[in-house]
Amino acid sequence: MRWLQNYPHFLELAYDFTIQALRPFRRWLKPGGWAERVFVPAEHTGKGLIFNCQMCGQCVLHSTGMTCPMNCPKNLRNGPCGGVRQNGHCEVKPEMRCVWAQAWERSRHMPTYGHELFNVLPPVNRSLQGTSAWINDFTGAAQQNPAGWVAASDIQVVP
Repeated sequence: MRWLQNYPHFLELAYDFTIQALRPFRRWLKPGGWAERVFVPAEHTGKGLIFNCQMCGQCVLHSTGMTCPMNCPKNLRNGPCGGVRQNGHCEVKPEMRCVWAQAWERSRHMPTYGHELFNVLPPVNRSLQGTSAWINDFTGAAQQNPAGWVAASDIQVVP
């Protein structure tokens, strides 16, 4: 099933369809509720087969070329570490293609979300580990920064 990652535009369309399909059910999508007990196993199975999902609870696939950054051995969410080999493979696991090299290539085929690869993402909020990314997205939990993290846009620069 991972071959689907090589069709990022199709996955981008599926992502948009899923958002639209779930929107009418938003009021029932609550963390810890009955819906999460259904969503977590479904996400673990479906996204696990396609993306090797690590169930971080803050899915950013649409922003990373439909490539899960949590599969990086260093869990880097904002780009390669600088140790990418010339052949595009990982410095930690030389047999593995760099997650961010894949994200870059795949994002070029995503007309709707491909540009989001350039966005700086906040660090993963580890308190959401094992929860439903869809529910966290709809409730806004996925957009909450981890405690102690300040976004660059929130920093006041004094001349």
